[in-house]
Amino acid sequence: MKKLVILLIAIISFVSCKEDGKKNNDFILPTSTGNTNRVLVVMKGYDWLNRPGDELRKIFGEHQVGLPQPETLLSVTQIDPSGFGGFIRKNKAVLMFQKSDTTGISITHNKYATPQVIVVATAADEEDMIDLIRNRGKEIIKIFQKEDIKFVQEIFKKERLDPAKFKTLQNLGITIDIPERYRTVDDTGEFLWLRQHLQSGIARGDGTNNILIYSVPLNDETTIADNITRVRDSIGERYIPGAREGMYMITEQAYTPFTYKTTIDHKEAFETRGKWEVKNDFMAGPFLNYTIVDKKHNRLIVFEGFTYAPSVNKRDFLFELEAIGKSMKIK
Repeated sequence: MKKLVILLIAIISFVSCKEDGKKNNDFILPTSTGNTNRVLVVMKGYDWLNRPGDELRKIFGEHQVGLPQPETLLSVTQIDPSGFGGFIRKNKAVLMFQKSDTTGISITHNKYATPQVIVVATAADEEDMIDLIRNRGKEIIKIFQKEDIKFVQEIFKKERLDPAKFKTLQNLGITIDIPERYRTVDDTGEFLWLRQHLQSGIARGDGTNNILIYSVPLNDETTIADNITRVRDSIGERYIPGAREGMYMITEQAYTPFTYKTTIDHKEAFETRGKWEVKNDFMAGPFLNYTIVDKKHNRLIVFEGFTYAPSVNKRDFLFELEAIGKSMKIK
């Protein structure tokens, strides 16, 4: 009897270990692969080379506004469903097309790797697929962009500068996740300028990403959008000098910036994308400006990121600045 009890205990322990192991394995996922702003499209080769693929390239090939050279919102590569296996399934962002009686999209997270987002687009036939891409393509793009923002912000949280070390952030009551590779250019208590020297590619040594943070009084809510360019030009003249006297950063006069309504930290805000230049000089590049309405303190909080990276694409540099700006919290 004693031997039987011992045998039963051993069997139960073995089964429990197997079950626990299975549960643990279910949650152990490999790290995903792929860079931000890049999507793997799983679509049959015939569709990719014909009208569905043309429509997808048209939607995803829309240019990001405010960049000196044409760059698409997202970069896409295609693979046939028969090849979607092994390490390919670890891609961080996947758009998968499948045939179904119903037309629509669904979202799955961390199915084959982590972090990962898979958007499954279903359609009954070619015409339905084209209509789906045409009608919901921009929505799909926003899904991938939102996930990329979250992905980048999680990295920055782990390597962030301490906001308590900056007089301007303390005086303005702001916390923000800025990577520690950024260095202080100016911190007056009213104006903060941080700079990161780019460390890769042709821009190495010459290229920089820059962050500006400051506030201005909130005088008239109806004129905020109209005054964004005027405010940033006045800040450029006061704080961002060029190589010689009379040179300073301004909004490029030959290019009209684009301004959109958005939200930052659950507050009304305006997103402006455009190009900057140095007055009486040849330096120029793209900028991204978030002007946030802080009614509680009767002020506007301004976050601006601008890039100087001659001869290289700048979409991904500006995307990093977007992720930083959207991490801002106002006390």
